[in-house]
Amino acid sequence: MKMVVPVAVALPASAVQVHVNATATACTYQRSGNHWNCVTQGAYCPKAAHNRYGFAKVTNRKYQCSPYSNGQWRWKRV
Repeated sequence: MKMVVPVAVALPASAVQVHVNATATACTYQRSGNHWNCVTQGAYCPKAAHNRYGFAKVTNRKYQCSPYSNGQWRWKRV
């Protein structure tokens, strides 16, 4: 029987900092009146957003929650 011993790997401080910064800038869907903020192209959209518009946080591009041919609802670029 072989034993597997976990080995701790130390990450450089710069790698940890990048992860913290990426997490801090992440956002979640936010409904604002009849449109949605902080959407991501190709991501699933909630039922309440079907056929509604949304805007990306960083690029401010416009998306619409539309059904794909397989019945899944996702954000598509308008």
